[in-house]
Amino acid sequence: MQIKFSAEPTGDAIAYLAYEGDKGVEFAAALDKAAETTIRRAIAAGSFKGAAGQVIEILAPEWSDATRVLIVGVGRKTSVSEIGWQKAAASVVKRLLTSGAKALAIVGAPDRAIAANVGLGARLAAYRFDHYRTTLKPEKKPSLTSVSVVTDSAAGARSDYAPLAAKAEGVELARNLVSEPPNVLHPESYADRISELAELGLEIEVLDVAAMTKLGMGSLLGVGQGSVRGSRLCVLKWMGGKDKKAAPVAFVGKGVTFDTGGISLKPGPGMQDMKGDMGGSAAVVGAMVALAKRKAKANIVGLVGLVENMPDGNAQRPGDIVKSAAGKTIEIQNTDAEGRLVLCDVLWYAQKKYNPKAMVDLATLTGAIIISLGNEHAGVFSNSDDLVAKLTAAGKAEGEPVWRLPLGAGYDRQIDSEVADMRNIGNAGNAGSITAAQFLQRFIDDGRVWAHLDIAGTAWKPGNDNPLEPTWATGWGVRILDRLIADNYED
Repeated sequence: MQIKFSAEPTGDAIAYLAYEGDKGVEFAAALDKAAETTIRRAIAAGSFKGAAGQVIEILAPEWSDATRVLIVGVGRKTSVSEIGWQKAAASVVKRLLTSGAKALAIVGAPDRAIAANVGLGARLAAYRFDHYRTTLKPEKKPSLTSVSVVTDSAAGARSDYAPLAAKAEGVELARNLVSEPPNVLHPESYADRISELAELGLEIEVLDVAAMTKLGMGSLLGVGQGSVRGSRLCVLKWMGGKDKKAAPVAFVGKGVTFDTGGISLKPGPGMQDMKGDMGGSAAVVGAMVALAKRKAKANIVGLVGLVENMPDGNAQRPGDIVKSAAGKTIEIQNTDAEGRLVLCDVLWYAQKKYNPKAMVDLATLTGAIIISLGNEHAGVFSNSDDLVAKLTAAGKAEGEPVWRLPLGAGYDRQIDSEVADMRNIGNAGNAGSITAAQFLQRFIDDGRVWAHLDIAGTAWKPGNDNPLEPTWATGWGVRILDRLIADNYED
């Protein structure tokens, strides 16, 4: 989707943004009398109030060069957020994407910053994953190819949009990665794709099975030992701070490219969605791309553990005991509690290799978080009130909200083992998301600032009604990480 900024509306569709509760609708003052009368009649007939998400459409008005005009509600003038402007643009793009309209002009952004956010909303709404759809009928294919946001400060809006476009590119990459089929995206091919990102200025390092074996990563490697695809650990570095040697912020992502559950096999219905069990890694990779594209003035390192959890004759068994890179032993009670086994070795490596000043991991870790929070919030667990506050603020600003859940000794005791240092699950059906976080916390160094985001309910969403997101792969996590850096860690 091409996003442009211009002084005049041109296109075969024009959308006017309208506030809720305005007497006479504010934008009408810019129109001639015939246009104003036509729109007011349509507003009255359609009971249009300007509420967020409301849209009315007028086809082929005589006074316009466009073939259709739309009025889009943004909500009350005093309370419209960046996300509100983005959603307003997204709602009209979703409506017109396959309508036959080719060019859309959006009128009503009051300043350059809002115009830039309107552009971001339009771009995110236009995303589709059609790579493997070869028989789509013409009327099912997107017709809309460009969106022009009308503003008095087109040059300023273009400048403000540049970092948002970088963020959109990261979100789109994350969505693509989560959507790819598991026969195409597996640990080895995923690592190859990450290596290609060096062209953006990212420093890339890939550790193979031999390198991880030398480091003692028995926990991560145990998950992938049943697959014919070799596991990988990929590191993406962006050292954009003034002091290139200063401690970075570390992002760690779970990258289980397909999760059968292993020997503890998952039920068949819905297993196809387990290609998305690498959503945490996709968020990290997408965020690193966004940060590199906008040349963030901060030191950041992203680390993703890539494995495939398969049930063959060499697969890990319930009852096995593995040794992590931290030297701690883990009794495997359920091979479907595999994400934490991947993360614990990557978290150890992030701390020992990079000594980060703050560390955030993201993982589609537990079904229990969906029971707790549904598809609206990600769960956040942390040893730092300050980091939770920063993540909460970033999530609110970016439309990726988080909700804090507790950690505590009582939960921690659930993962004690009688034959090893710990076991990989707690009591069945009892605080599953919390005990998973407790497991990870055992691998966090004393004094290390750390947060864990369980995104199992937000990385993909069936029947999604958020106009900024497609159904299924959302790219959740890119925006909150980018905002976390922008608001708190840049020079």
